[in-house]
Amino acid sequence: MAGCLRWWGEALLSAGLAAFLCALRVQAVCEGATVTQELLKEGFHRDLLLKVDLGVVGEHAGGCTVAARTHLPPGIYVDPYELASLQQHNLTKAVLIPDVVDLEAPEYLATDLLVLLYLEPDPWCSHCFTATLPVHSRYHRPAEDSEEALVILKSPEVLVCCCDNHLPAECWKPAEVEAACSGKNAGPCQWYSVTHKSAHEESILQVPVGLRQHSSMVCAVTLLATVLCSSLILAAVCKYGQFSEVTCSE
Repeated sequence: MAGCLRWWGEALLSAGLAAFLCALRVQAVCEGATVTQELLKEGFHRDLLLKVDLGVVGEHAGGCTVAARTHLPPGIYVDPYELASLQQHNLTKAVLIPDVVDLEAPEYLATDLLVLLYLEPDPWCSHCFTATLPVHSRYHRPAEDSEEALVILKSPEVLVCCCDNHLPAECWKPAEVEAACSGKNAGPCQWYSVTHKSAHEESILQVPVGLRQHSSMVCAVTLLATVLCSSLILAAVCKYGQFSEVTCSE
C-alpha cells in the first residue's frame, strides 16, 4: 500500500512539474510578440506608425499575412480618398469599416472607425512587420479652460492569416475578420489573433481647441471678414464684369 501511494505521489509530482514547465514554455513563446505604435508629425495631420515584433512566435509565421486591427475614436479618422491613392501606388494597404467616412463632421458628430492595416516585413528585422497610416484629427467643441483636447488611441490587435502553416494553438486564437487574406492559397484562410504585449497601452493625441470665452470675438471677426470679402468681390464684379452701367449703379 505504501509503495502504491509513493508511486502515485511521484506520478503526480512529475505531471505537475511537466505542466509547470509547459506553462513556462508557452509564456516565454507567447510573450515574445510586442506591438509599438507611434504618432509622427505635428498638428492635425499625422502618421500612425505601427511595428509588430513577433519574436519567437514569428518562427511559425513564415509566408503568412500580418495585419493590425485598430479602433479609431471619433476624434481621429482616415481619409478614404487619400487611402485609395496610396493603395493605387502600393504605398500602403488597409481596409476601413465602414468604408464611407464623413470628412467634414466634427468630433461630437462622428463615429468610431475600424481599420485593418496590412503590415509589410521589416528588411532590418526577420520577425518584424511595419506599416504607416496617415490619420487626421477632427475639430472639437470649444473648451472652458483648456486649449487642447485629448484623443486616446488604444493598442491595436495583431492578426495573422496563414493558409499553409500550422500555428501553435497556445499563442494563436481564431478571429473573425471582415477582410480577405493575401496568402498564396486561393481558398478560404483563417485569421488568428496573436497573444502579445504592448510597448505602450495607449497613445495620446493632443488636438488644439478654441476657448468658449473667445466665441463672441471669433463671431465678430468672422462676420467682419465675410462682409469685407463680399464687398471686394462685388466691387471687382462691377468694375470688370460684363454688366451695364445701370445695373452696377443700382
